[in-house]
Parts: sequence; structure tokens; C-alpha cells
Amino acid sequence: MDAAGSLPGWAVVSDKRRGHIARVSVLMHQWSVALGLTEVERSAWRDVARWHDALRDAPVEVLRALTGNDDMPERVLHGPAAAVRLQQEGETRHTVLEAIRWHTLGLASWDRTGQALYMADFLEPGRTFATRDRAFLASLVPLDFDGVFRQVVRLRIEWTLREGKSLFPETVELWNYVR
Repeated sequence: MDAAGSLPGWAVVSDKRRGHIARVSVLMHQWSVALGLTEVERSAWRDVARWHDALRDAPVEVLRALTGNDDMPERVLHGPAAAVRLQQEGETRHTVLEAIRWHTLGLASWDRTGQALYMADFLEPGRTFATRDRAFLASLVPLDFDGVFRQVVRLRIEWTLREGKSLFPETVELWNYVR
């Protein structure tokens, strides 16, 4: 599956990022087939996978101008900026926009589309840490979607704390929702 060809013209991504997007797309496609999703939901999953990091490599000035946010750390601005840009181009699916907007931090009110993107972004096989554990979790998504989602939220929070980074209110709310 070639996600790189599906990027909007305004996307700013490196070749490395294109590879990540492609791996997230493949993983979400595999899950959507295994879960027997409707075509409407599969379409949403396909779109969030290919668009979630469309502005990941954009200059911070562009991201701040799109979001109007001068306070949020640079590392989490690409999702909100991409959602704004997609909305400007006519994207109206709330689940798609919210999945992309919050895919880095998490959101308690997500449906399966946002949850699947959050997991795939973390579990995609190109990441070099905990390779076996993440592959195992990825294989379990069709069998225990909610359980794997809870585990991914926990792992991402543990990493954030271990790295000495702050937890955002949205992330804390997501943890309180899934635990």
C-alpha cells in the first residue's frame, strides 16, 4: 500500500516520514480487514493513516500559524495543524479530524478510528524499540482491540514520564477513561 502518493499537495514530509506513514497505513488496513469494518469506517481509517503526519516536517512557524497556538510544544503541533488544513480543504468527518488532531496526545472521546491511529502510530514495525513486544501487541489488535488500546496508552504514558516530559490534560483524561 503506497501512502506516500495519497498525501495532500500541501504535505511537508521527509522520505523517512513517508515510510512511517506507509507502515501505519498497512497496519491499519490489515486491522480493518481482520475486524471486518464497514467500507465507511475503513475509509476513515485509511485517510487518518495517510494524513496524520502530513505536516510532521513543516516549520514550526507554519504549524503555529495554522493552529494559532503559541504555547503547545512543537512536537505535538503537526496533528492539530493537519486537521486545520484538512478542514480548510473541506474535510467534514469529525472522527477523522479528531483522530488526526489528537493522535500524539490521545483523546478520551475518540471512537475506534482515533484509537486505531493512536495504536498504529506507536506499534508500526519501523520503530526500533521493543520490536517483539510491539509486534505481539499489533497482532492482538483484531482479537482484543480494547485491551491492546489500554496497554498502548499505558506504555506511551510510561515512556513520557521516563523521558521527563509533561503529561497533557488530554492524555491524563484518556488514561482515566481506559483504566
